[in-house]
Amino acid sequence: MKGLTTALLVAGLGASTLLGAAPHQVSIEIQAQQSGPVINKDIYGQFAEHLGRGIYEGIWVGEDSPIPNTQGFRNDVVAALKAIQVPLVRWPGGCFADEYHWRDGIGPRDQRPVKVNTHWGGVEETNAFGTHEFFQFVELIGADAYVNGNLGSGTVQEMAEWMEYMTSDKNSTLANERRKNGREEPFEIAYFGIGNESWGCGGHMRPQYYVDLYRQYATFLKTPPGKRPKLVASGGHTEDTEWTEVLSANIHRDMDGISYHFYTLPTSDWQKKGEALGFDESMWLATLERTYRIDQYLRDNLAVLDKNDPDGKLAFYVDEWGTWYDPEPGREPGFLYQQNSLRDAVVTAVNFNIFHEHAKRVQMTNIAQMINVLQAMILTDKEKMILTPTYHVYGMYKVFQDATSVPFKIETGQYGNGDKSVPAVTASVAKGTDGKLYLALVNLDPNESATVGLKLNGIKASQAVGQILTADKMDAHNSFAQPEVVKPKAFSAKLSNLSLPAKSVVVAELK
Repeated sequence: MKGLTTALLVAGLGASTLLGAAPHQVSIEIQAQQSGPVINKDIYGQFAEHLGRGIYEGIWVGEDSPIPNTQGFRNDVVAALKAIQVPLVRWPGGCFADEYHWRDGIGPRDQRPVKVNTHWGGVEETNAFGTHEFFQFVELIGADAYVNGNLGSGTVQEMAEWMEYMTSDKNSTLANERRKNGREEPFEIAYFGIGNESWGCGGHMRPQYYVDLYRQYATFLKTPPGKRPKLVASGGHTEDTEWTEVLSANIHRDMDGISYHFYTLPTSDWQKKGEALGFDESMWLATLERTYRIDQYLRDNLAVLDKNDPDGKLAFYVDEWGTWYDPEPGREPGFLYQQNSLRDAVVTAVNFNIFHEHAKRVQMTNIAQMINVLQAMILTDKEKMILTPTYHVYGMYKVFQDATSVPFKIETGQYGNGDKSVPAVTASVAKGTDGKLYLALVNLDPNESATVGLKLNGIKASQAVGQILTADKMDAHNSFAQPEVVKPKAFSAKLSNLSLPAKSVVVAELK
């Protein structure tokens, strides 16, 4: 499928600088009767770690809370997540996964041990939200489960017994313990990760050492027939390809995919990442330039997989991604709470278009994180809840879940300057499961509009009808005082006169 690749190769069609220029001229040619890879619904997966207020208050408030809840789960949050059709949730981490011992989170809640969350703020971890609560939650919102096992501080026996506890349908002691704790039928697990960031917080391992551990642990993860989840190996991050190389060359069984992590820092400096709000245009551009690097990083890693796995059996899972800014002043730094602006919405849509471009191998991603942490869908303050611009992009793009990508060619100029630049406009085209043809467009330029010329081959259409997300300010955001500053609006345009406002995201049906 041609698309974003072409955008990087074309110059001079409405090139822009930070000082501004004429509207961008964009041309897109769509081969509507041709088909590319299916865009796996799990590309729209979420991530919920025991971190800050991501789970406690964000998801779980307990049955006795004055906040309206169902069996302890916030009603407003559950309803909001169902509305965007969250397909998958990853839990319990993250770095937390490699210090999580599953037995701490089962049985009567008043008898569960209180631990210290050494990774995130040194706060007490009550273990009130454990295995049963997690599966109750994903079932409430209609999502699948991605469970991350403890390789770093756990044992083979511990991981194997957790898998048996969750999936066994026999009359075993572990299965009966699950039944005693309130769950008769086995839990359904879509994915199971063997460790997390084993190159860092998961043990500071070499990939060669991790390979042997993975093969050992995977050997003992046994389930009833037909209940085996996809097994995920802990891979690399950022520009690294060594982990993908070593894992794909040396693990030849019991591995369905390799994970990968990449975060968008405006400054690319972990000591001073940049502010979530109040930034200038140079930081807008730096953020988009940083996030767009994932396109090349994916290409590099997928080239390794094409070499070592020419039959295409292994998937590539970007199970942590998103923006990461400096801690919000006055808050616990370890809680990773940050505001979420129109810039985050544009980052989200740009990443979706890139993931779609690589949908043959990129079959699952998980944004970090779902609620109150990093690039969140939802922010809460006790009983209050707001939906972020990122949430709204997920809602707009849900038509692409399990859609069939359609080949297209895009010609667009660049937004930026000599040191940093990105395509001015990116796009996705796919045929939804409803049979309709959808077009997504993102204008990355915060100043200039874009005029889009469409050529449709194999189909007749005259209108684009859908939704648009934009705002006047680059850092426009929703707050508890003003919760609807940034939200989608109806969009309708003739294809003969299709224009994108500056800093906007559009998802529309071509009809």
